[in-house]
Amino acid sequence: MMATETQHTQHKIKSSLKFQSFLGKALTTLLLALGAVLVITPLLFMISTSLKSRNQLRASPPPLIPWASTTAQVNGKDEPLFEVDLDDQTRELALIQNKPGGMGVFVDPANPAAQYELKIEEQTPVRHVELHWENYAEALTSVPFDRYLLNTLIVVFASMLGMLISCSIVAYGFSRFRARWLNILFVLLLSTIMLPSQVTLIPIYILFQKIGWVDTLLPLIIPAFFANAYDVFLLRQFFMTIPLELDDAAKIDGANPFQTLLFIMLPQARPALVAVGIFHFLWAWNNFYEPLIYLHSRENWTVAIGLQTFDALYSVNTHLIMAASVVMVIPPILLFFFAQRIFTQGVVISGVKG
Repeated sequence: MMATETQHTQHKIKSSLKFQSFLGKALTTLLLALGAVLVITPLLFMISTSLKSRNQLRASPPPLIPWASTTAQVNGKDEPLFEVDLDDQTRELALIQNKPGGMGVFVDPANPAAQYELKIEEQTPVRHVELHWENYAEALTSVPFDRYLLNTLIVVFASMLGMLISCSIVAYGFSRFRARWLNILFVLLLSTIMLPSQVTLIPIYILFQKIGWVDTLLPLIIPAFFANAYDVFLLRQFFMTIPLELDDAAKIDGANPFQTLLFIMLPQARPALVAVGIFHFLWAWNNFYEPLIYLHSRENWTVAIGLQTFDALYSVNTHLIMAASVVMVIPPILLFFFAQRIFTQGVVISGVKG
């Protein structure tokens, strides 16, 4: 009898724990879903607005889906259709005339002679989805976005290459070599993160002006070849998780430090390299401050500068601004989508066979 009661109690405890686990997972999933909805709603509204016409933009409140009123031909004119309840039937009638007091004259498009005077606000307008894909062509041809895109891609990938090369070498030195005052030097490097860019703006601008780099893409590319503290820190921390035995094995095989970096460290650090590469891509793609300072000619502008200028020129054409904005956010989304598996891989699985 005691054994049966004990088993029954254990069963109740297990059932309670399973229910609590299920409830916790359900609440977590619900919170994540709500967060995802909040994050994705502005993006959906931007895409929706980019596919609307000028008339659809004037609707209050603006609809999320680009609806348009369905019309029918009545006496040679296009009149809006409404769903009207008549004689316990729902019929589609066209509104041909507005009258005082919110009343309207409705007719059957197939039989215009039969007219009905009804309250307009009590009727349901017939609508359909109307997408204006031509907004993208108009937005991208209003200003030379193709030139802006080419300049941006040159800056992004050239500076990314320089960042990966320089930061990998510096991070390798800080993580693998041993020297006096090395940690102090690393702290000094990290302290540059706290230095505002506005402090060094004037001397750097004067330097670039003296060597003739102002109004070219070089000020946006060349500094990336001299490393930066943030990416060096991330790569150094990742390099330090790789066993030192791999370096010793490479030395026994006759590899020098550069060969160890190239053939041992970098293949192991692929997730970290992809992560800092994505971070740099997003920063360089959205960078507005430095191109605004150094680029004066229109043919040298990047997408960020071009989009801001486009916004100033076409401030009343919200649908065109949103169309250009959608095109600008597509490359970062595609990059993260195709690289997310490597990007989310945060640890290196490696072993040393003895």
